[in-house]
Amino acid sequence: MSSPVTATSTPSVIRRTLVVSAVVSAVGLVLSSSLFPHASQAQQPAAAVMAPALPPAANSAAPVLVKGLPDFTELVEKVGPSVVSIRTTQRVAEEGGDGDEADAQMREFFKRFFGVPMPDQRRGTPGVPNTPNTPKRGGEQGEERPRGVGSGFILSPDGYVMTNAHVVEGADEVYVNLTDKREFKAKVVGADKRTDVAVLKIDAKQLPAVTVGEVSRVKVGEWVMAIGTPFGLENTVTAGIVSAKARDTGEEIRFIQTDVAVNPGNSGGPLINMRGEVVGINSQILSRSGGFMGISLSIPIDDAMKVADQLRSGGKVVRGRIGVSIAPVSKDVAESIGLGKAQGALVQAVEPGTPADKAGVEAGDIITKFNGQTIDKAPDLPRLVAATKPGTKSTLQVFRRGAHKELTVTVAEMDTPKAKLGSGKEDAAQPMASAAALGLNVIDLTADQKRELRQTGGVLVNEAQGPAARAGLRAGDIILSVANVQISSAKEFEAVLAKLEKGRAVNVLVRRGEWAQYAVIRPGK
Repeated sequence: MSSPVTATSTPSVIRRTLVVSAVVSAVGLVLSSSLFPHASQAQQPAAAVMAPALPPAANSAAPVLVKGLPDFTELVEKVGPSVVSIRTTQRVAEEGGDGDEADAQMREFFKRFFGVPMPDQRRGTPGVPNTPNTPKRGGEQGEERPRGVGSGFILSPDGYVMTNAHVVEGADEVYVNLTDKREFKAKVVGADKRTDVAVLKIDAKQLPAVTVGEVSRVKVGEWVMAIGTPFGLENTVTAGIVSAKARDTGEEIRFIQTDVAVNPGNSGGPLINMRGEVVGINSQILSRSGGFMGISLSIPIDDAMKVADQLRSGGKVVRGRIGVSIAPVSKDVAESIGLGKAQGALVQAVEPGTPADKAGVEAGDIITKFNGQTIDKAPDLPRLVAATKPGTKSTLQVFRRGAHKELTVTVAEMDTPKAKLGSGKEDAAQPMASAAALGLNVIDLTADQKRELRQTGGVLVNEAQGPAARAGLRAGDIILSVANVQISSAKEFEAVLAKLEKGRAVNVLVRRGEWAQYAVIRPGK
């Protein structure tokens, strides 16, 4: 009687024997076919016999698209002398006590490794006279302390330097250090917070200025290089590729996105293409850690130069405005009002007495073009308007109640920071069948209410329940239109609803306070 182990092992032995036999047979076949080819094969040249064994790609070689890594040495030699290091200081009151030395060391640590001033919890303590580290401005005497470091580059041989506005913001003194170890006290010619561009002037001549490139020639995937002062380390060179162009972050300008290593202290330094031209100013990073994580944003040099020219000539940037508050147009809204494509800027409010008000722009209008240029996204409108010279007569194309309308507006000058008229979200929809089915109870506006609200039409929401409440409507709202039809009474409101298909969503234009917004009411949901 065989043991269990032997019994269970036997099949494996058989299998191994069969495998070995199969391998030997296969090898024998290969050898025999190699040593004794068929007559048809034997008559052919060896190369012809072997050809089918080669991969198809070997027969038709594709062109090499990337031939090697670039050498940046010549670029560094050419552009390096034009890049400067910028340090800023702040005058503070004299300090006393044993903690002075330790505090000074901590400030130096922050300056060197973070490129920003050390946070000071004690600054400006209410009710405490002569609080340590309270800045002394306006010519008051005090100790000059390091505030931060940044980068910049020489715009012209006569001493104009470009950097970021945030590099010099809040500084009492600004110093520019050249690669030849010379240091100059700089004057801030002007700084524009909206674009984060600043222009400095130093008393020097025959400086090596940069060559300004064309952003239109920049291509995604091309190599670029940055030179700056990350963490206080002067003339540090990093390189990468352009990851994207016209990256929209909601700000006034669209950025060049790269994977060039940029860290605190790089701000204000140049982004350089392989021709040795400056195509951007390194300005921001997207990071969860505070350090570089592969995404850097640069201000396109053409936008920066427009700002710099205005700063050099007048010390400030003049922008246009028309006086509207806008929001994006969602796909639901676009479809429900008949616009089709989700594009343009939804007017939420019109500031009284502004160019838009005088031109006849209404809350609920969707601005689709400005001076013939299509508004794809809502942020496009303020960019185009801001770039327009005040006093210029411009055309607006608006989509209103299912049709396009042309308006003429005279652009005004933007005042210094006024409260943003706002931005918000919007919803939208499609048709249906009765106020009750929507959860609405509406009443006519009184003459006094119309006069107070400066409204010629609309109905007042007396009660909002069910679908209307879920859509965000509430008592006190004013419905200006329903399903793209302007209404002036509760009777008209019901008449419009009666013509709509039951069970489908309906869009309403609602005014609440000074704001107007689209909402979508979906019955039964």
